[in-house]
Amino acid sequence: MRLKSFALSVWNMVDPIYYACTRLRCVGQDRKNSTFRVRLTSFKGRNVHLSDGSVIEKGDTLLKIHLHNVILLKDMLSIKNEIKKGKFLYRAIEQSLPDLAVYLQHHPKINDIKGIIGITMLNKGVGGLGFEAIPIPNSLYKWVKYVTMIPIYFLSANQPLKHVKKQSPAYLFMSKNVLMQKYGGGGADTALREPIRHA
Repeated sequence: MRLKSFALSVWNMVDPIYYACTRLRCVGQDRKNSTFRVRLTSFKGRNVHLSDGSVIEKGDTLLKIHLHNVILLKDMLSIKNEIKKGKFLYRAIEQSLPDLAVYLQHHPKINDIKGIIGITMLNKGVGGLGFEAIPIPNSLYKWVKYVTMIPIYFLSANQPLKHVKKQSPAYLFMSKNVLMQKYGGGGADTALREPIRHA
């Protein structure tokens, strides 16, 4: 516990520097404690067919989501039960998705954005949130993501060595229409508003 607390304290000091050096933008009113940080990305993988009929193709513009891990891990540090940790994370994401829908609604490139994408090891139960978990087909890229995500997994799990071999990174996709219908109060075509200019 002390080692994890120390690691999170160091991470918390370094995180603002990392954030300042990236194109990430916080989502929601409370930016310091925002669950999501996002940036635009051009999809470089194989075509992905989603259950609502949307097709994500190479070159499509997506909103890439990053969990604000240092904030979430600090909140989860005192939770001993793995099931309760999972429920906490699920609720945190669920409560933040409406903010993500608002962010996308007001984005100046909303008409170009096909959906949202993330990469995570924690991909069980995401269907209830509207995400679709898709295996990463490129073995090298999958291994690189695994290596970079292992430190986060060790900080989040109470017994990381017990289940580490079962962890496997996967893409998470959600189409723009599903995000708007589920969290934005309407379809993507009816949700357009005057865009906010982003830096």
